[in-house]
Amino acid sequence: MTKKARMGLVLASLLMLASCASTNHAPVVDRLPSRSLDSSVSPDGYYTVKPGDTLYSIALDFGLDWKDLAKANGLSDPNKISIGQKLLVQGVGGNAPVASSTGNATATPTDNASGVVVTPVVPPSVAKPIDAQPGASKPVPVPDQTAKSEPPAPANASYGFIWPSDGKIIQTYKPGVNKGVDLAVKVGDPVVASLGGKVVYSGNALRGYGNLIIIKHEGNLLTAYAHNKTLLVKEGDSVKKGQKIAEAGQSDTDKPMLHFEVRKQGKPVNPMDYLPAR
Repeated sequence: MTKKARMGLVLASLLMLASCASTNHAPVVDRLPSRSLDSSVSPDGYYTVKPGDTLYSIALDFGLDWKDLAKANGLSDPNKISIGQKLLVQGVGGNAPVASSTGNATATPTDNASGVVVTPVVPPSVAKPIDAQPGASKPVPVPDQTAKSEPPAPANASYGFIWPSDGKIIQTYKPGVNKGVDLAVKVGDPVVASLGGKVVYSGNALRGYGNLIIIKHEGNLLTAYAHNKTLLVKEGDSVKKGQKIAEAGQSDTDKPMLHFEVRKQGKPVNPMDYLPAR
């Protein structure tokens, strides 16, 4: 190879390296994977720590207060857990039992935020038969005058959630892609509690969430508010629905946004099933 050819090869290599170095990193969209409650927990209620786990992420994915999780497992330093370590997650902090590896947790109708038992309402039939008359081949339907014309209330009406921000939806919930909804915000916009509850996390130790607040509610529900600029509440605080808890920002993301999640027993669920229609 001639000297001129070698110089050309070196120049091409340098240009390739420069191009790679200027590439922006894609934001984390599908954040830490949630645990499958029917496969990650042993029959006696223990979870085995996996690579990438932190005490905070495990607590979030099982719907727990990380302090309760640390106490139940005798951990004085939440940052010191090791791969393969077994942590008790079932029944911690008064949480509902976690499904075992051989069965599912018993479902209860206390899914609303107030903890009130909700009994599904079966709409009455719009017609009912009467006794067949002599000579009639089949019963004649008669309209039920007691049937209501109004459609049943949507399921989310009983929860009482409000939107944590007025921002426009820029990313909806999609399993395996996005565990909540992303709202467009301006840095400094108010972020409010979607429902009253207790702050169980306020910090930035969960990868992909930036400055994060997690609030625990009745009915084994959590809400998470990520990518904030400023956190205005601390762990242990009781907050009311609509209370300002943070100022929006773009921590750990490439543009200002509020990432909002609703979790039921730690499992991400579609926030649109809980939030009122806009």
